[in-house]
Amino acid sequence: MEYKVFCTLIITLMLSVSVLTQEISETCNMEPKQRVNCGHPGITEHECRAKNCCFDDRILHFPWCFHPQAVPTEDECIF
Repeated sequence: MEYKVFCTLIITLMLSVSVLTQEISETCNMEPKQRVNCGHPGITEHECRAKNCCFDDRILHFPWCFHPQAVPTEDECIF
């Protein structure tokens, strides 16, 4: 019985971490035209991430270092 409880707790913990990681990465997934600049010309990925901003240099003519998209909190969600 103890083994089943332990396994259930481990699986629940792993799923929780997975969901949290997914939410964090999703905040940087947005259309290029939605990006709000968070850096200066020539900013490095390290400098950008140190400012808690997103970095994506794959799309020209749009900010590479940009503010993450706001994720609604539970209070803001409509059920």
